[in-house]
Amino acid sequence: MSQALLAGLSRTTQPQSMVRRFLALDAVVTGANGLAYLVASGPLGELLGVDSALLLELGVFLTLFAAGVAWLASRPQPSVLGVKLVVDANILWAVVSIVALVAWLEPTTAGLVWTPMQAATVAGFAGLQWSALRAAATP
Repeated sequence: MSQALLAGLSRTTQPQSMVRRFLALDAVVTGANGLAYLVASGPLGELLGVDSALLLELGVFLTLFAAGVAWLASRPQPSVLGVKLVVDANILWAVVSIVALVAWLEPTTAGLVWTPMQAATVAGFAGLQWSALRAAATP
């Protein structure tokens, strides 16, 4: 991804700020998703065709993950290892979401739309974070 495109998306030309902003955006979106799963696992489970207990467990995980990503984003210079772990976790989440959709979930139409959409969003975060990390490493 070009430096100009990253700068436009992150609204800054400072590579460390790009990393922090993309982490913060990930934390907000993931945290909102996790809280929704926690608070409304029953209705969302029915809407998506996913077991509400699974959504509740995912809500706990996503909320904790979002808190960790938010903490990392709050650092003046997030650790390279920490950002790489977030990128790897996001890629894993996206892949497992699609595998689950094909292999064992029996979603409703809304679930068939939601699952790939959220997987693509998370994969997009991984791409932005990785690109910003690479830009920050360039002297």
